[in-house]
Amino acid sequence: MSQSDLDLRSLDLTDPATFIENDVHEFWRGVRAERPVYWHEPTDRNPGFWVVSRYADIQSLFHNAALTSVRGNVLDVVLRGDDSAGGSMLAVTDGPRHRRLRNVLFSAFTPRVLGEVVEKVQQRTTELVSTVVGLDTFDFAAEVAEQIPMNTICDLLSIPLADRKNLLQWNKMALSSGHADGTELDALSARNEIVLYFMELAQERRDDPGSDVISMLATAEVEDRPLTLEELAVNCYSLILGGDETSRISAICAVLALIENPDQWRALQTGKASFESAAEEIIRWSTPGIHLARTAVEDLELHGETIRKGDIVTLWNISANNDESVFDEPRRFNVSRSPNKHLSFGHGPHYCLGAFLGRAELRALLSALVDHVGRMELRGTPRPIYSNFLTGYESLPVHFERR
Repeated sequence: MSQSDLDLRSLDLTDPATFIENDVHEFWRGVRAERPVYWHEPTDRNPGFWVVSRYADIQSLFHNAALTSVRGNVLDVVLRGDDSAGGSMLAVTDGPRHRRLRNVLFSAFTPRVLGEVVEKVQQRTTELVSTVVGLDTFDFAAEVAEQIPMNTICDLLSIPLADRKNLLQWNKMALSSGHADGTELDALSARNEIVLYFMELAQERRDDPGSDVISMLATAEVEDRPLTLEELAVNCYSLILGGDETSRISAICAVLALIENPDQWRALQTGKASFESAAEEIIRWSTPGIHLARTAVEDLELHGETIRKGDIVTLWNISANNDESVFDEPRRFNVSRSPNKHLSFGHGPHYCLGAFLGRAELRALLSALVDHVGRMELRGTPRPIYSNFLTGYESLPVHFERR
């Protein structure tokens, strides 16, 4: 489909299948050029909302006090009404309370505190990659990518080893599905399981605190009072979801992109590109979290459109990270790209707490691949995930030839 034939409003952005069955990058090119802000018409099941696509607008709106995240920051949630975690979970809290809660959480995510965790990431990644090298065919998603971020965030939270498999399964269902027929009930059930799990664990840590992040949260005060068990649980839910999904999907997309772009793989192998710049390009290229949602708390004007108080506004990072005015040849995978100021981790007050850890996980993966793998080969069709919030793959059948 050429851009001239593209109806800028033809794609239903609430439907997960949209992002599997269409060339969304072509769609976003047209939107950025012709209608950078437009009203997404209501569907049979959902109200309408504003769509913002250009990098400069999205970056600016991340700072704009006329928009709030308290009603929810994911389209599926905010379309159904207010987020039940609004004002309790960091990601859906604004103003002074957001700053105070962020300060408490930030103390657990500084590079100094994360030093030991990063060492474990490097060790675990090296072991996982060295184990699969030489196997005939294996699923990189299951054997490597799923094992790194979940275990990393679980190490940080001191989650018992026996509980991690269930948490991973719930996580994978909470915001996406491996099948086109995944239901909202499945996702809601998974989210509830995670929250209930953390309420029980938070009570245990409050009764018998250790040195982990949950214990720190359970014994901290925000606005001169301890967090409730519900507040503890939803913030742990946010940490485990954010800490797993983005890094897992980025790792899968990294291997696929390097297989499909052998010149970029060689650039890494020969040291012509750094692991640092490659990690940034992978995060931009994959953009696992494709949008963030906000709600207007006052009227504002943007590109001649009037956004009214109460309107839902969606900020499409997947479009911003491919904006031609910011990124030269954005759909060219370039591990040496610089500058690379993508918006995958957000911007401003809600900049992702786990950004340092996510980057460290990707650098560790790239280092392990270069050290142990000579050639990578795709051995089947990657299976995409179905979501209107996450984009990436559920499985990736590959072969790694030993270096």
